[in-house]
Amino acid sequence: MEINLNESRQVVQQAKAKAIQLNVNANIAVLDTAGHLKSFERMDDAFLGSIDIAVKKAKTASLFRTSSANVGEYLKPEAGTYGMSATNDGLVGFAGGLPILKDNEIIGYIGVSGGAVPEDLQIATAGAEILNQIQ
Repeated sequence: MEINLNESRQVVQQAKAKAIQLNVNANIAVLDTAGHLKSFERMDDAFLGSIDIAVKKAKTASLFRTSSANVGEYLKPEAGTYGMSATNDGLVGFAGGLPILKDNEIIGYIGVSGGAVPEDLQIATAGAEILNQIQ
């Protein structure tokens, strides 16, 4: 199963609502399961440098089918796989990239950047959870 355009827009809107609630100007990227961009929104005044970070958080999550924060555990200097961060055109190993589930199956990925890392995670979580709420 693959995220469709309408679902990806719902994910972005739910994430954006959380960003507004937190007073964060975020970049929100939604990728399909192949890691290709499906939807993207740059809120007014969101940092331009965060565009690439949002996309790469989602891409990192997609490459390993887990959160970007989980991948980050392998990117730490003390991890035996420290050099892994330079692979796949660069990995982003901190919170804000998550799988999007529907019927317990990954259908896409969300990446958020623009706030502090915990805020990005809250925003991404709000977006990723929307499809499980509307079934």
